Amino acid sequence: MTSKDLSIFNSLRPFSIGFDDMFDQFENMLGNGALTMQSNYPPYNIRKTGKDNYAIEVALAGFNKKDVEVEFEDNLLTVKTKQVNKSDNIADGEIIHKGISQRQFARSFTIADDVKVNGAELKDGLLTISCERIVPEHKKKKLIEIK
Repeated sequence: MTSKDLSIFNSLRPFSIGFDDMFDQFENMLGNGALTMQSNYPPYNIRKTGKDNYAIEVALAGFNKKDVEVEFEDNLLTVKTKQVNKSDNIADGEIIHKGISQRQFARSFTIADDVKVNGAELKDGLLTISCERIVPEHKKKKLIEIK
């Protein structure tokens, strides 16, 4: 008996049609421990900004837009650092106490098929990634005529 046989999602499959891809995505996220492997750094918020609009806010104090990259591939949105400069000497002097972390990180979010990533902005130490759920015409509510 494999772990796939014991999955809670397999008990839902007989009651659903067309959700196999979604169940497989949850299996991949939960089955290999990917959710527990991510650290709490950097902190983030996910906000609903409208009926079909969302914003992912990532706190990036001490980083600028040259230090961070946002990539989206195969329904996985990843925010990660580029090469961070390890020098503690800055133009204004040497750092005596370093309390603002600038360590390497990679934070990933699974994005649904019908969600489009519109862009990202880094302002005042907060990276905001805007997303929009695009509802196709065939998924919108409609009245079915009875003949």
